[in-house]
Amino acid sequence: MKILYAIQGTGNGHVSRAREIIPILKKYGELDILISGTQADVNLDEEIKYQFKGFGFDFGTKGGIDYRGSFRKADFSQLIKDIRNLPVKDYDLVINDFEPITAWACKLRGKKSVALSHQSAFLSPKTPIISGIHLGEIILKNYAPATDKVGFHFERYDDFIRTPVIRSEIRNLKPENLGHYTVYLPAYSDEFILKKLSKHPGQKFQVFSKHTREDYSQENVEVYKVNNEKFNQSLAKSEGLLTGGGFEGPAEALFLGKKLLCVPMFHQYEQQCNALAAEKIGATVIWSEKEFDQKLNHWLKNAEPIQVNFPDETEEVIKNLIEKYS
Repeated sequence: MKILYAIQGTGNGHVSRAREIIPILKKYGELDILISGTQADVNLDEEIKYQFKGFGFDFGTKGGIDYRGSFRKADFSQLIKDIRNLPVKDYDLVINDFEPITAWACKLRGKKSVALSHQSAFLSPKTPIISGIHLGEIILKNYAPATDKVGFHFERYDDFIRTPVIRSEIRNLKPENLGHYTVYLPAYSDEFILKKLSKHPGQKFQVFSKHTREDYSQENVEVYKVNNEKFNQSLAKSEGLLTGGGFEGPAEALFLGKKLLCVPMFHQYEQQCNALAAEKIGATVIWSEKEFDQKLNHWLKNAEPIQVNFPDETEEVIKNLIEKYS
C-alpha cells in the first residue's frame, strides 16, 4: 500500500502527533510525508517527500493572530500551483492532519482522503463550541476538506472522535511536583508575561518563549528558548501549566495530572472552543485580558489537578483506517 501523510506545520501539535503516527503507518506500506507551513518548534526527524510554504496564521505578541502579517506573507499563486501539481492519484491512501494542499488536491481530483486531526472533531454537532456566528468556524470546516474523518478531543463526543494522541515521550515520563509552574504563551510578548508573573513573587515560573534567542532569568521567572526536551521535563516536574488555547499541550498537562490554566487567543475560533471544552472538564480559562490578574491569582492559590483517562488508542485508529482502505 502506498500512503501519503500530510501534516500542517504551523503548530507544534500537528507535528507532535505525527511523530507518534508515522512509525505505525510505516508498518502498513510505503509512506511519503508532506508538510506545509513553517512555524512548528518541534522537529519531525523524518524524510520529507514534499515540503511547501502552504498557508497559515502567524501569532502576534498581544494575545491574538497577526492577520495582516499572515496575509502579507501568503503566496496564493504558489499555493494554487502546489494544489494542481500534487500527484495524489499515485497513492492508495491519503491522510491529512489539517493540511490544505493535499486536502484540496484530493477534492479537485475526486480522490478519497481521510482527515486525521483534532480539527475534525469540530465536524460533530456534539463537540463544544462557543456561541454565535464566527468566520473561524467557516474556515475551520472548509480549510482542509476530506471524504472521511477521525477526530481527537478531550472527550469522545461522537463515534468518530477519539481521545488525544499523547506522545510516547510524555507517556514515559514520571511526573512529580517540584513546585514551579510551566508557561507557554506564544501569542504574548515576554514583557507582558513577565509583568503578570512578577506579581506573584512567592511562586516560581519556567517560561518557554518563541520571542527570545537566549535563556535568561528575571526575579522569580526563568525564560527559555523553546526546546522540546526541556519543556517536557519542566512540565513533568511542574505543579501546573499556564498555556494558550491549543489542544496537545493542555492534553499532555491533563494526562500528567497537572493543574491547567488556558488563555485562548482572541478572535481565534478553534482556541476559544478548545478552552471551552477544557473549562467544561475543570480547567481555568482566562477569557479576556481584564480578568488575567484575578484568574491567575485564583488558579495559583485554589485550582486542583483534573483527573482524566487518555488511553493509548493510536495503533488501533491506524489499523482501522488501513483495514477500511485496503
